[in-house]
Amino acid sequence: MREILTGLDVLLSESLAPLKNARVGLVTNPTGVTRTLESNIDVLRAAGIKLVALFSPEHGLASAASAGEHVASGRDERTGLLVHSLYGETHKPTPEMLAGIDALLFDLQDVGARYYTYNASLGLAMEACAENQKQLIVLDRPNPINGVTIEGPTLDPALQSFVGHGPLPIRYALTLGELAQFYNRELSLGADLRVIPLRGWKREQWYDETDLIWVSPSPNIPQLATTVVYPGMCLVEGTNLSEGRGTPLPFEIAGAPFVDGYALAETLNARNIAGARFRPVAFTPTTSKFANQQCFGVQVHVTARELFHPVAGALEVIATVRKMYPDDFAWRETHFDRLMGDASVRGKIDAGVSVQLMISEWIPAQEKFRRARERYKLYEESMR
Repeated sequence: MREILTGLDVLLSESLAPLKNARVGLVTNPTGVTRTLESNIDVLRAAGIKLVALFSPEHGLASAASAGEHVASGRDERTGLLVHSLYGETHKPTPEMLAGIDALLFDLQDVGARYYTYNASLGLAMEACAENQKQLIVLDRPNPINGVTIEGPTLDPALQSFVGHGPLPIRYALTLGELAQFYNRELSLGADLRVIPLRGWKREQWYDETDLIWVSPSPNIPQLATTVVYPGMCLVEGTNLSEGRGTPLPFEIAGAPFVDGYALAETLNARNIAGARFRPVAFTPTTSKFANQQCFGVQVHVTARELFHPVAGALEVIATVRKMYPDDFAWRETHFDRLMGDASVRGKIDAGVSVQLMISEWIPAQEKFRRARERYKLYEESMR
């Protein structure tokens, strides 16, 4: 296995000179570590970089806040640095936040799905830097679910939100550095952008095919396995089913008190969904939907991740529950549409349109995105 250096590691080994006399801000959380798990805050300061402020995305600097929980700005007790929250009063850095810096470093690990909010934080930070004449530097990290596979509909601009930023499919197969280049041109941001690329990563690699150590990016992505199902199972948030928040298996399970898990698993397994099997489970969430109520449903066991398409798999789960329990199932309409990026999907599921037909309708837009994406690729796919 070849050694892989993150953008942070490359910056420390090669590219510190342009920052030596700059006042630097840093957007980060616990995923901002070197390949040997040293904090970016610590190693940058030790290297003589003048860090003057930190910026935290959803879940806060410690990545401990719950999903959707507002986080206040404050000071980091350990370093004394001011921490500007980008998930409190604002999602976008304000002119006041940027006034004391010359360059903003962006160093986060994302999960490769459009509705994971670190993508929107990147896009909004780029907008703010362009408007305030600040350089933005992305320290790149791998797309953990590979940089090849594209899934889902391209976002309808009318549904742009903090869980859908820019004309992306759900699974867009770019690193954050590549995505920053995509945003800068496709959204006409005009940011003074610099990307410090990874070294040694090939785009077909999943995170566990690298020699990097996985650090959880948020409370409900506790393990790398969660990222395999998340690009689809997050859609369960847009229904009245529990997506497993408040359990040890967020996004790997789905259910509700009204579901018969055995019947649901049997029905789903009869569909022979590629790369997955479904097992009946009972669970009691401690938070979120159905807190402290026993639920029944299924766990998605991915048997072949190269064959499994999480968006299709999750829609099969939702459509099956909708059909089996028409009087109990309900949509969270606005949220589902924003996550899906296509407001027609709910109606199609209600009308009994097959998931495979819906997927086929997304192919032309996916191909258009695939062609556009070629302009921003920093990494090649190796021949296997």
